[in-house]
Amino acid sequence: MTYETIEFSVEERIARITFNRPESANGMNLQFMEELAHAVHACEEQSVRAVVVTGNGRFFSAGGDVAAFASDLDKLPRVLKDLTANLHVAISRLVRMDAPVIAAVNGPCAGAGMSLACACDFVMAAESATFTAAYTGIGLTPDGGCSWFLPRRIGELRTRELLLTNRRLRAEEAREWGLVTQVVPDAELLVAANELARRIATGPTLAFGKVKALLNDTFSHGMETQMEFESRYISASALTRDARVNIEAFLKKQPTNFIGE
Repeated sequence: MTYETIEFSVEERIARITFNRPESANGMNLQFMEELAHAVHACEEQSVRAVVVTGNGRFFSAGGDVAAFASDLDKLPRVLKDLTANLHVAISRLVRMDAPVIAAVNGPCAGAGMSLACACDFVMAAESATFTAAYTGIGLTPDGGCSWFLPRRIGELRTRELLLTNRRLRAEEAREWGLVTQVVPDAELLVAANELARRIATGPTLAFGKVKALLNDTFSHGMETQMEFESRYISASALTRDARVNIEAFLKKQPTNFIGE
């Protein structure tokens, strides 16, 4: 597929997805959503071991392309169904894939952009970044799993505040609230994100996937059910090459060597 609204590359099993509509604040139109869903699927096909998501220009993403929405309001309900269908496929795959996903939030992050960032395993933010839900500011409601991720990250009461008041959080505030993993100087953001991606990509990818699965479901299960899944997953992990080789390396005090298998 030829990408126009995003940039996509894979090098040394690290995928990089860069939003590429800087003239529109990396606003998400239907083409953008389709290309994003395709790129995320390609990550799974190529068995990547880490993913970095960021934006070109001043914005990470302002969310949905409101200018495009306004061009034909009568068709907007159907347009939003098509948009969210692709967005939700992309987010579901990011959440369910084995490879950890890093959001490198380089600037303002709003609406569906914020939802996508919340879906990532790590959220690294530039000092100038801001976060706002934005949806109700134009009379709409959240999408992209926002109402699922936010309560789990920052709690239900703070989620209500963000969704009902559209309060804008600065990067450091977002870190204090539990929305952001790390805040770094603007000029160092991609360096830090790529360094983390390289470190993650040398780890036990299959075990990472099981950890993600456990955490995704932890609020859906009772304690005994959750422990049953823990038992199943640790037993399955013991069958991997990474576990067998590195258990022996640990006992022999040798360096570990994970290949993601």
